Amino acid sequence: MPEKNRQSTDWSLSAVVAGFVAVLVGFASSVAIVFQAASAFGADQAVMASWIGVLGFAMGITCIGFSWYFKAPVLTAWSTPGAALLASSLTDVTLPQAVGVFIFSAALTLLLGLSGWFDKVASRIPLPIAAAMLAGILLKFGLAIFSSMQTLPLLVLVMLVLFLLAKRFIPRYAVPLVLCGGLLFCLLSAQLDFSTVELRWVELVWITPSWSLPALLGVGIPLFLVTMTSQNIPGLAVLRASGYQVPVSPLLSWTGFITILTAPFGNFSINLAAITAAICSGPEAHPDATKRYTAGIAAGVFYLLTGLAGATVVALFAAFPEALVATVAGVALLGTIAANLAIASADTPHRDAAMLTFLVTASGVSFFGIASAFWGLVVGVLTMLLLNWRRGGL
Repeated sequence: MPEKNRQSTDWSLSAVVAGFVAVLVGFASSVAIVFQAASAFGADQAVMASWIGVLGFAMGITCIGFSWYFKAPVLTAWSTPGAALLASSLTDVTLPQAVGVFIFSAALTLLLGLSGWFDKVASRIPLPIAAAMLAGILLKFGLAIFSSMQTLPLLVLVMLVLFLLAKRFIPRYAVPLVLCGGLLFCLLSAQLDFSTVELRWVELVWITPSWSLPALLGVGIPLFLVTMTSQNIPGLAVLRASGYQVPVSPLLSWTGFITILTAPFGNFSINLAAITAAICSGPEAHPDATKRYTAGIAAGVFYLLTGLAGATVVALFAAFPEALVATVAGVALLGTIAANLAIASADTPHRDAAMLTFLVTASGVSFFGIASAFWGLVVGVLTMLLLNWRRGGL
């Protein structure tokens, strides 16, 4: 079959919906933190819209390019922990100095990608430990299905029943049906309010960077470290656990390079995605793992659309009830959570280390501003080294 025709048959409704759900979850879950970061140094509405626009463009281009080139669902995202760091660290930094911080942090990412060091270190982490870390990260999304029942119990119950029926009779379209059913329920029960949503195209605002050594060292380096430990390591774990052996060094290099180019418009950091990538790399996106790259491309298209509409899309996503977003994300990730728990708990020499990795990651502990995913990985690797010390190596 010619390549063009083969790729046309790779597309499916479930893959497109997985891409949409990934973008919905990505925006709805953390866009408020991005606004907080932008307002930390007095950014006005035009600058905030520019931030959302350029982030959408950068993520859209990289998602489409990476997924098409590597034929894998490689998704990028803004650094949510990085945005949280900026929101608390930029109070004494001017807007041009903040742009300088973005460029400096991205340059460090570019240099790390070109060096190949990240790839060499990551290849030494056994699959059970990487899978355990990913399961620990995703666990809260599965639990959120049921914690959402406290606010909108009937909505969540209807969506769960739809999911179970769809899994029984048409499993390939389970997540699309849950999303459509949830939206229909919200419309019929008047829980969606689009009255404040109006279409406005984004206008990018250029900010010429300036350089402050205290800001570069005090904010730029922590931004780089937080993004690496809390975003890129889990993002790589998603790809590895799903069976995609994509070289990470080119991904780091390109995300760093694109961030440098777009930082003056408000791109503070894009990196490998973890949560949204898990949505697009699971069996719900496509039963054939070799065709799930189309979900990554679909996500990229939706990101480009969000970039064009800027703040309008943010307002649209804000109209969805939190319980709807949480339930859709939870059911979309159930298969991925189960698969990674199975890998982590398999009877292998690394099971104890994997279980400790899972527990530490799921606990949400944070030290020195570094998230639990990194500490779970540290505990797992140290446990692995200790338990295998007398067994003749790893």
